[in-house]
Amino acid sequence: MELITKYHGTIEYKEEEIIYFKKGIPGFQNLKKFVLLPVEENDFFSVLHSVEDNNIGFIVVSSFNVKKDYEIELNDTVLKELNIKEEKDVSIFNTVTLNSEVSKITSNLKAPILINIKDRLGEQIILNDEKYEIKYPLFKE
Repeated sequence: MELITKYHGTIEYKEEEIIYFKKGIPGFQNLKKFVLLPVEENDFFSVLHSVEDNNIGFIVVSSFNVKKDYEIELNDTVLKELNIKEEKDVSIFNTVTLNSEVSKITSNLKAPILINIKDRLGEQIILNDEKYEIKYPLFKE
């Protein structure tokens, strides 16, 4: 399948690569289908791109690339909704806010995106944990 995006050019993807967000993503509840794509020449970042709206894509980063000790507790509802049986089946990402000044590039550690990589199910959750910031600097001086 082919997706012509506004910022990332033409993307080829397969039906089995689609990640289903039953609730959508906060602010984009009407969008349910996304693909996770690498950013060319930069394996630190990925793009979570809607296949339903070619203008909507989010730069994301693995939580553990940002903070090695990143740790979240999932309640039974989230575990059930995402059909999570084993820790190894889950990838955790955080959205990135870009800026022309590298020191101002941040990641939202407060609202991780969980993806059951086995069943291709995703959900963004909001953590009730004061130790994680909404605008965590990605690059320290």
